[in-house]
Amino acid sequence: MLGVIKIEYIYAGLLLHNAKQPINEENLTKVLSASGINVDAARVKALVAALSEVNIDEVIKSAAVPMVAAPAAAAPQPAPAAEAKEEKKEEKKEAAAEEETVEGLGALFG
Repeated sequence: MLGVIKIEYIYAGLLLHNAKQPINEENLTKVLSASGINVDAARVKALVAALSEVNIDEVIKSAAVPMVAAPAAAAPQPAPAAEAKEEKKEEKKEAAAEEETVEGLGALFG
């Protein structure tokens, strides 16, 4: 029966659960209506019935995928010397841009 329930209805149920509000027909209808959805009473009833047998917190925990750190070899790190060269290049570019700006302002007031 849950296959015919649209995702918006499930989101509304999760929103109510997160807000610690009862997931009942009245509350689901209010949430769906407030979001501009044309509410289907049969779908609301089906969702309330389906969720009455479900421990939502347990389902969320079991559905969560743990993040695994990538091995260090998978992400090559630049050599310290290369980083230093890049920083010097950036500093030179910034200094040159600053000089150009000062020269441009000098032309305006000179």
